[in-house]
Amino acid sequence: MSTSAKDRIIIFDTTLRDGEQSPGCSMYLEEKLRMAELLDRMGVDVIEAGFPIASQGDFESVNEVAKLVKNAAVAGLCRAKTADIEAAAEALKPAKRRRIHTFISTSPLHMKHKLQMPPEDVLDAVTQSVTTARKFTDDVEWSAEDATRTEDDFLCRCVEAAIKAGATTINIPDTVGYTVPEDYAAIFTMLLARVPDIDKAILSVHCHNDLGLAVANSMAGIKAGARQAECTINGIGERAGNAAMEEMVMAMRTRPDAYPFETGIDTTMIMSASRTLSRITGFAVQPNKAIVGANAFAHESGIHQDGMLKHAQTYEIMTPDSVGLQKSEIVLGKHSGRHALRKKLEDLGYNLGENAFQDAFKRFKDLADNKKNVFDEDIIALLGDDRNENERIKFVSLTVSAGSQGQSATLSLEIDGMVRQADSSGNGPVDAIFNAIRILFPHEASLPLYQVHAVTGGTDAQAEVTVRLEEKGLMAMGQSADVDTMVASCRAYIYALNKLLRKQKRTANEVGP
Repeated sequence: MSTSAKDRIIIFDTTLRDGEQSPGCSMYLEEKLRMAELLDRMGVDVIEAGFPIASQGDFESVNEVAKLVKNAAVAGLCRAKTADIEAAAEALKPAKRRRIHTFISTSPLHMKHKLQMPPEDVLDAVTQSVTTARKFTDDVEWSAEDATRTEDDFLCRCVEAAIKAGATTINIPDTVGYTVPEDYAAIFTMLLARVPDIDKAILSVHCHNDLGLAVANSMAGIKAGARQAECTINGIGERAGNAAMEEMVMAMRTRPDAYPFETGIDTTMIMSASRTLSRITGFAVQPNKAIVGANAFAHESGIHQDGMLKHAQTYEIMTPDSVGLQKSEIVLGKHSGRHALRKKLEDLGYNLGENAFQDAFKRFKDLADNKKNVFDEDIIALLGDDRNENERIKFVSLTVSAGSQGQSATLSLEIDGMVRQADSSGNGPVDAIFNAIRILFPHEASLPLYQVHAVTGGTDAQAEVTVRLEEKGLMAMGQSADVDTMVASCRAYIYALNKLLRKQKRTANEVGP
């Protein structure tokens, strides 16, 4: 495979599939569609939308993403089984460009203990699965699960069989994050040297971050000849996560001397994608996270600050605006109109439909009445509020009493169209509020996560609250932002509870009578 001065790297985003498999990252259909639309506008080449055979919900998600996406190819994952492949083909029917992604384990460990299949049967399954997938589309990707612990000879035989059967992309996953850059690069070098017709397929990297090497391994694979990078926004994924898309893309952009490759990604949308995913999943980005962390472009050391004042490149190898990070400026207030807000949303990378914009404008005016200075971060947090007018439980009003003499809450909720009120006490004001919710709407969900962070500085900063509820194996996240931390906490809990109720209803419908 040739390596020209500016080879194009295909970006295969699996945030909606592998990323969603991270505990706590489950997304609703509307959330998946929001992310898919954003990824498509960013310039992602392939969006892996889900695992259609896994559940009816996953099938519907892939199908709806296939209808929505305008530019990217949409991929569905499937095992080396006819039923899986047929389900993927059916779900992908509406897509303008569709890809079937089939896989099977190839390592001795997986073949013996997971598949309980001899190598020859696995080899036959490779041929049969790819041949079946090619009946539905010319774009077929085959993956060797646990490839980095697979014997070289057998991996070569499997790759050769997949290409012969019609696979156009060959993925070499580091499924358990075991490899190191030198060894991973050697696998691609070996395949390029030994497999007949290897030039008929695109080689792909897919690395997990168990040893913190996912991006380093992926970049080593690309330098060795891979031309597709599988990754996720913010590096979310099973266990320690996947290679982070933003890190790989910006490494290529910042160090073209080391990585003479290009992608189709609009890097100015990186921050928007990161923040949107963080709000959807409730997984806050760590402050020192590369590219998208809050401290990525912050400088506290006096020596660093002095250098930055003299010349930005003394301590910044990228510009903040190259990833869509704009300096927070006080530009909007209670007198600002719709035009000003729409322009600010466009500057921040948001393209809202008319109904969504009108709702955002109402929220903005409510915020501006309570907060003198509205920052960019305030607007972003405002858009992340999980309110939904069609939910069973709606917030009406809240009064909280707190202090050294005790804490209590008086809460009014609209439940199934009827307004009810309850008084409660607790070990702190938040506990009192959540106890009141349980009085008004009894439920058994546990609260494994409650977190608060200030959106901006100042005593009038909005508090952004994230709540996670769990009950009988189901999990739901809720987020809300408000200048009153107690109100934000109450709303976030209610949003999470509404999502949990929807999940329970959906699960009951899937199970049936």
